[in-house]
Amino acid sequence: MFMPEQNIQRRLPVGAEVQPGGGVHFRVWAPRRARAEVVIELGIGRDQASELDRDSDGYFSGIVSEAEAGTRYRFRLDGEAELYPDPASRFQPEGPLGASQVVDPSSFRWSASDWQGVELKGQVLYELHVGTFTPEGTWEAAARQLQELRDLGITAVELMPVADFDGCFGWGYDGVDLFAPTRLYGLPDDMRRFVDQAHLVGLGVILDVVYNHFGPAGNFVTQYSNDYLTDRYENEWGEAINFDGERSGPVREFFIANAGYWIDEFQLDGLRLDATQSIHDRSERHVIEEIGAGVRAVARGRSTLIVSENEPQHVRLVTPTAQGGYGLDALWNDDFHHSAMVATTGRNEAYYTDYLGSPQEMISAVKWGYLFQGQRYRWQAKRRGTPTFGLEAARFVNFVQNHDQVANSATGERLHQLTSPGRYRAMTALLLLAPGTPMLFQGQEFAASTPFLFFADHESTLASMVREGRSTLLRQFPSVADYEKRASLAAPDHRTTFERCKLDLSERETHAWAYALHSDLLRLRREDPVFATQSSEWLQGAVLGPEAFVLRFFGEAGDDRLLLVNFGRDLELQSAPEPLLGPPANGEWHVRWSSEDPVYGGRGTSPLESDQGWRIPGHAAVVMAPATQGGVDG
Repeated sequence: MFMPEQNIQRRLPVGAEVQPGGGVHFRVWAPRRARAEVVIELGIGRDQASELDRDSDGYFSGIVSEAEAGTRYRFRLDGEAELYPDPASRFQPEGPLGASQVVDPSSFRWSASDWQGVELKGQVLYELHVGTFTPEGTWEAAARQLQELRDLGITAVELMPVADFDGCFGWGYDGVDLFAPTRLYGLPDDMRRFVDQAHLVGLGVILDVVYNHFGPAGNFVTQYSNDYLTDRYENEWGEAINFDGERSGPVREFFIANAGYWIDEFQLDGLRLDATQSIHDRSERHVIEEIGAGVRAVARGRSTLIVSENEPQHVRLVTPTAQGGYGLDALWNDDFHHSAMVATTGRNEAYYTDYLGSPQEMISAVKWGYLFQGQRYRWQAKRRGTPTFGLEAARFVNFVQNHDQVANSATGERLHQLTSPGRYRAMTALLLLAPGTPMLFQGQEFAASTPFLFFADHESTLASMVREGRSTLLRQFPSVADYEKRASLAAPDHRTTFERCKLDLSERETHAWAYALHSDLLRLRREDPVFATQSSEWLQGAVLGPEAFVLRFFGEAGDDRLLLVNFGRDLELQSAPEPLLGPPANGEWHVRWSSEDPVYGGRGTSPLESDQGWRIPGHAAVVMAPATQGGVDG
């Protein structure tokens, strides 16, 4: 039964919303259709259809008095027999092609009501896939681990995508119900409890969202409109989203509303925008800018953090809107990762081809963020990147592991399995003490033995296509191509591939050396007044040898720090004509921290400077401070 549309209260432009006076208001955009009915489930074999009123611009809406929170429903279009889920469904209890369910977000009672959000400076991010972070793979189980992450020194969790997708497991980048947290990890309120618990222990939560394509399976938006997608732009994951073509206004509204939805109804602290180079828009105001503005608006004063992945390295994304930019906060820094991988593993194949992993590269990546700022990039046979001069170091999210890069090792091996223990410890020190914003990938903090592979549960035909596509991608790497000849790559659609990726959290104890390494470095980053400034302006570096370099962090009143990193053999400098090695005024350098501490599996550290010159240990990183600051020889 329909009710008159009076005093309608809505949070979103589309979807099903419980009304304070009773009933549920439904609104859907279906411009290719002449009629739309909402069909609610009243019980087994008892469905009730109510025709919606046609509004302007192809919208249909109406209130159904019998509907309430928990009601399941679908839409019938033009009187056809087939029923379709709501494109703006807040929950799909049976998956993308099942019935949608009415959710009342106002019924959840938040505990961390005084949480003020997160700001860019001081963040340590932790990328997490809910399905493999714990053996259970649920929001509830993940929430039990949040205090442990906070104690380690993490400040914000970055969730891999959770928008519902087809199948029983996957990375989440093939989402088709963008407003519906996947049923695989629990109920929407379970996600809210996870976020609430994170805030209670002092952790922020940001969510990876995919606004460059819909997933290939379970996507039904074209039943409502052909205007969601466009073939005017190339997109390696399928058809691009129509943000600037004919009838793109409601499409833009849909995605902008989705970004704000996660901040408003789940109290998230920000977003990570996936592959922004594939969000095509030639409008006067780019949709990415509008997404950012929408997020800030619905946060209502809470600080938010919006991170962008952008392969061509366009700094316009983080340039203030007043200067013609999009006003986001931070950028993933692939250049740091690629150079770091070459430095630690020695391999510069495929998209690592243009990197040497040299000391100067590492110095420049720490100092300037991107290494490619408009130079020719041989791998792509074109110029890459834009100038970063003047940007804060914190705007660059640095990492040596993430979901893509670990999986691209073919066997899903982590960095510690691809390099020597000493190099691994040294690179960890560089990552966590550099002024950029560091990000760890789940399990990295305890040198997880479990792999992280590509997994996606698709039906057989699509699964075969995905397998071949994945194999083609990995054949860029000569070492992987050779591996493929000798062994089978893990099948993405096999459940065992997914199960193998679940973390063994007991390795926090069995790999205590790695856990202590990360914990101690994060404490040093947080508590040392020089490292905590995150200033690249007061940072200088110099090459000391073929694989060795020094970074000098200038502090106040001569309270400086040295970070010496050597990925090669022991380096003897009988003479050291390098100003950055000069001792502080009226003092001398003492070892404050060393990656060679036996606690981390090292062999101890002798004094680096003596009357005979400098001796910098190989496969190691050492922090030095003025003796007056309480430095202790390691």
